Amino acid sequence: MKKKYAIGVDVGGSHVSSAVFDINSKKLIENSLSECDLDNHGTGNEIIKIWGTTIGKFMKIVDPQTVAGVGFAMPGPFDYENGIPLFTGANNKYEHIYGLNVPHELHKFWGLPIDFPIRFINDATAFAIGENWVGKTCGAKRSLAITLGTGFGSAFLKDSLPVVLGNEVPENGCVWHLPFEKGIADDYFSTRGLVERYYSLTGIHVNGAKEIAEAAGSSLPASEIFIDFGKKLIVLLEPWLKKFGVEVIVFGGNISRASDLFLPSMRSTLKKKNLNIRVEMSELKESASIIGSARLAEPEFWNNVSPLLKEM
Repeated sequence: MKKKYAIGVDVGGSHVSSAVFDINSKKLIENSLSECDLDNHGTGNEIIKIWGTTIGKFMKIVDPQTVAGVGFAMPGPFDYENGIPLFTGANNKYEHIYGLNVPHELHKFWGLPIDFPIRFINDATAFAIGENWVGKTCGAKRSLAITLGTGFGSAFLKDSLPVVLGNEVPENGCVWHLPFEKGIADDYFSTRGLVERYYSLTGIHVNGAKEIAEAAGSSLPASEIFIDFGKKLIVLLEPWLKKFGVEVIVFGGNISRASDLFLPSMRSTLKKKNLNIRVEMSELKESASIIGSARLAEPEFWNNVSPLLKEM
């Protein structure tokens, strides 16, 4: 029977989401999205059960014989080649699944043969792949995807594949670790950074970027924080935008929902620096990572991307 479906999975810190993707039509199957909250400090058995149950709901939607495989968009640290979590507890999540053979456990949970493809890739890279396949960077030869939220994720793509080596991109194709001001980029271009700067200017504690965005209409400090955010993001990225020859940047993540507050200063800074780069906000949003991870089940794409996993 011809394999026409793939299952994409997005693993977050407090939830897991999955959906069925039609490889041929390049569309998510309607009503196939499945989500479940989880305790990332749970035991290996508890987490595998939640992941397996959430993903296993696709069995009721499509014939498993038509499924080419399952792809996971996973945060790091993770051994993407072998499907082994490397969380030590330093990130305060998933510390009890360190070293677990996830494919083996899921094969057992589902009762599927060991050769059924279960594959993994970095979550920011999955977002980039999804956007490049069916989203805002589709057709671009060289693109950059940025996720703005709890962390500062990135992926450079050339001809639909992530670039993780060479002088054209930062180490591993990541920008979170780049030095910036008094720390690193992740300290500044993240929810944590926005919250800290808002407190330093106003003395007001908030929980996230949404509250600062909501205050921007009446609070000058809130407005200025986002203007600064857009400008300095281009200041950080400028050398790599030039080296890589980025044609289009797509943004996702929770902070991107406030793009009307930082997009004007970002575009203005690009213009001042004579950088003719298109800037887009994801319309796929969280679905981009699901779609990107689903593409791992496509044989030709997998053959091209799998050698790069050891560098992620």
